[in-house]
Amino acid sequence: MKKLFAMTCALMLMLSLAACGNTASNTATPSSTAAQTADSDLAYVKDKGEMVIGYTVYEPMNYTDDSGKLVGFDTEFAEAVCEKLGVTPKFVEIDWDNKFLELDSKSIDCIWNGMTITDEVTKNTNVTKPYVKNAQVVVMKADKVAEYTTPESMKDLKFAAEAGSAGESAIEENGLDANYTAVAAQTDAMLEVMSGSVDACVIDNTMATAMTGEGTSYASLAAGIELTSEEYGIGFRKGSDLTEEVNKIMDELKQDGTLQKLADTYQLTLAE
Repeated sequence: MKKLFAMTCALMLMLSLAACGNTASNTATPSSTAAQTADSDLAYVKDKGEMVIGYTVYEPMNYTDDSGKLVGFDTEFAEAVCEKLGVTPKFVEIDWDNKFLELDSKSIDCIWNGMTITDEVTKNTNVTKPYVKNAQVVVMKADKVAEYTTPESMKDLKFAAEAGSAGESAIEENGLDANYTAVAAQTDAMLEVMSGSVDACVIDNTMATAMTGEGTSYASLAAGIELTSEEYGIGFRKGSDLTEEVNKIMDELKQDGTLQKLADTYQLTLAE
């Protein structure tokens, strides 16, 4: 009787151990798969079926037309890339000064809004190759532009620029920040000039070309000297495999003429 009881206990123990082994074996693969997915931004975006794109209103890159539709070079560029990725683009307006926090927290999947490639950008994002050339230019009342031909001649002027922007950096680097006001957007900087609160602002040349002069909302303003030359890139999370994938698609869109057509439409110059 004791032998039978012992054999029964031994059998039950073996079955229990086998069941535990099968459970561990069955759960190992999904956990491994989940870890791989977590490490891949490309898989993350494809799994949810959309790419969340952080932007600010910035003509001609991302802005709404008269019908209320979001258009612009970056808008249409992003749509073309998302089509090739097989996902839907979701555009979310962000506070430009908090763009890296938005990216790291996964509130957005990329920063795609005429973002100048700077040391700060390369430190905080995995940035793509350049796609458009740009410059930071001084914008002021059109009848004053001819009076100021060097940064030194502007030392006593009041300036405005978007907080955290390349324009802000250009003001600081050229020693023009003695009377400087940071604002929320580049359009706000131009409004400050229009109102007379400041003498000048520093914004992207792409915006200055599109939004100042005759026939625009800022007809009394004009672009003056360039303070810097630069290029735009798209920022993904550090280590993101989306960067390489988007670089490949960018090359395809250059080769088939899509990007050049967009550049011609929005009067931009593609990076080499």
